[in-house]
Amino acid sequence: MLRVLAVDDEKPLLEELLYLLRSDPRVHSAEGASDATEALRRITRALETGPEGADGIDVVFLDIHMAGLTGLDIARLLAGFARPPLIVFVTAHEGFAVQAFDLKAVDYVLKPVRPERLAEAVRRACAQLDRSPQGPPPASPEAAAPAAPAVPAVRRPAPEAGAADRTQDQIAVELGGVTRFVAIADIAYVEAQGDYARLHTDEGSHLVRIPLSTLEERWAARGFVRIHRRHLVALGRIDELRLDAGTTTVRVGSAELQVSRRHARELRDLLMRQATG
Repeated sequence: MLRVLAVDDEKPLLEELLYLLRSDPRVHSAEGASDATEALRRITRALETGPEGADGIDVVFLDIHMAGLTGLDIARLLAGFARPPLIVFVTAHEGFAVQAFDLKAVDYVLKPVRPERLAEAVRRACAQLDRSPQGPPPASPEAAAPAAPAVPAVRRPAPEAGAADRTQDQIAVELGGVTRFVAIADIAYVEAQGDYARLHTDEGSHLVRIPLSTLEERWAARGFVRIHRRHLVALGRIDELRLDAGTTTVRVGSAELQVSRRHARELRDLLMRQATG
């Protein structure tokens, strides 16, 4: 059974990946690291204690784009060790596949991660460990029982990003294979994160694979306005507009968001019209 380290600097994506890995009966343990420094510290400790040590790691599921060292940098560092853990890259970018396999990666999984595709990556890692001279790690007492089927439980697939709205009043978000529906009226503002958008509500935040520009177009009639290339805000949730030394900001609950110059005048006009009814 595999001992896994998953590395991703986007917490919701890391939690989703860990959930899926822990659901696979071939995975004995799955721990997470949210940056390259933490990942290297854990891997170094595993290498020092040896493959049979309590901190052993068989496979690293590794994001590529991270602050500081990238996943490719980490893989290059590990290649210098005699018995490094296996590497599976998990990324939203197709363009690094050649480099990844040059670094002897076991697999290259594209985000958003589908459970059946991740299951295949786990299968490949198990197969490679079985073929390696060191073999798989010793089984725990619990693992001595007959093995469970080597296929994760079937989950209902997530809706396609373009069909994310269940109704006109809700948007579907997924975490850990579970789809929830968030009322659009509960969303205070939206933050762009690459190809994703983070929806901020009073209860927390949710990540969806929908570009901010798409949400801007869909939700314009609902009072959402673009204030910056990174932010879309519900006009009725703005508590304060502040102009200081030529910089415009808005307060939305406890968050303070910058307004770009190209959007500042339009936003002031909209707020004035809203205030005067």
